[in-house]
Amino acid sequence: MKDPRFDSMQEMLRAVTRRHFFRQAGFGIGSTALAALFNRDLFAAGAQGAASAVNAVNPLAMRPPHFAPKAKSIIYLFMAGAPTQLDLLDFKPKLQELDGQNIPEEFTKGERFAFIRGKAKLLGSPYQFKKWGQSGGEVSELLPHLGTIADDVAIVRSMTTTQFNHAPAQIFMNSGHQIIGRPSMGSWLTYGLGSEARDLPGFVVLVSGENQPDGGKSCWGSGFLPTVYQGVEFRSKGDPVLFLTNPEGVSPAARRQSLDVLKDLNEQHLKSAGDPEIVTRIASYELAYRMQTSVPELTDISKEPESVHQLYGTEPGKASFANNCLLARRLVERGVRFVQLYHRGWDNHGTSSHDDIVTRLRSLCRETDQGAAALVKDLKQRGLLDSTLVVWGGEFGRTPMNEERNRSKFLGRDHHPRAFSIWLAGGGIKQGITVGKTDELGYNVVEDPIEVHDLHATLLHLMGLDHTKLTYKFSGRDYRLTDVFGTVVKKLLA
Repeated sequence: MKDPRFDSMQEMLRAVTRRHFFRQAGFGIGSTALAALFNRDLFAAGAQGAASAVNAVNPLAMRPPHFAPKAKSIIYLFMAGAPTQLDLLDFKPKLQELDGQNIPEEFTKGERFAFIRGKAKLLGSPYQFKKWGQSGGEVSELLPHLGTIADDVAIVRSMTTTQFNHAPAQIFMNSGHQIIGRPSMGSWLTYGLGSEARDLPGFVVLVSGENQPDGGKSCWGSGFLPTVYQGVEFRSKGDPVLFLTNPEGVSPAARRQSLDVLKDLNEQHLKSAGDPEIVTRIASYELAYRMQTSVPELTDISKEPESVHQLYGTEPGKASFANNCLLARRLVERGVRFVQLYHRGWDNHGTSSHDDIVTRLRSLCRETDQGAAALVKDLKQRGLLDSTLVVWGGEFGRTPMNEERNRSKFLGRDHHPRAFSIWLAGGGIKQGITVGKTDELGYNVVEDPIEVHDLHATLLHLMGLDHTKLTYKFSGRDYRLTDVFGTVVKKLLA
């Protein structure tokens, strides 16, 4: 179904962004800056076409949802590399009982794995699980901080995906399609709802861990949507946004004067050329100038009370997942629509102590558990959890068998798309529940299977958007985040 609410806006956007899209220009802050300045009288009456379209609509202006939302913003904690659900959120006593035995052939006949070869042996979790809170949510000993918020979260044990390699699976989890080129969920949300933040992007990305996600920046790209909707990456150490500060010897007054001159020159060029790329150039300078004030204030977490630092385990000036969790709270406080944190390193194959489930998995949990739980607690005590949806999870699951690649003696698990676990909190999510169930070995989902498109449909629903109506016409047809799939998971709704 096509949403008439966006018809006129799309037509005006296409007038401005057709060449913009094909040239792949206006990246990052420059694209976002265009949105912040659309309503300003930048151009003289002689600038036809592009200028009139620019003044007609602000693509990041607040827009009404399809129906009353439960949440205003989303913080997505993406554990890139695929956490092992069987050691964290989905306890299997039978798996421990059969540890070291060959998995029955009925499970693996006709299956292909990324690295497992030959007959695979079952691997029981080396960790104890405990039931927490009044809800009795069962969580691994590796996640004690998550246990303290068990009554605030919904654990899902029945996620499934169609992808079992990291890059396509991460892109699929973020965009609803395994091949690059589709808009990410944060892009769809800012396109559909706009953003309350004027001096910040509507979609911000924070990265920690070993390196960038396997899916790269396509995980937060805008695809065929105008690039004003793509994620803008902030850093928690050093300059928050690269090239934002003035060069040495350049004062704010000198910078302002140079921008004014450049603006005049660009406006003159716009009158003769009518090129929307010139609009982007003007806007990028202006927003960057304003962000020189707003971004340093935002990212200076040293002014937070000591009690907050103790809650999160933050260390100002250090690049860490905990610091990014605190920044995420500060971003949604300032009206940012979608904040996505990536923490890379969860690819626990067991080829060495650097990627096994005994040493490395324990380390990863120490890096992330406190900050993630603190974020939920902090939002709750500030009255923000009801309007902020928090999601934690990766791109697929892990096998109930030991990988034993090249006869490795380290314990690890291969990629597994058939079943994995996530948790959600806040923003209309039913508290203290566990949804879905896998078989006694954790191989297949046997109750309430939830596909990636179902999760996307549910998140959009909580934000007040009907996933079948949030569309964008491209290449002759209407596209949406959920493509032609997706069902809202009503069991998750409060």
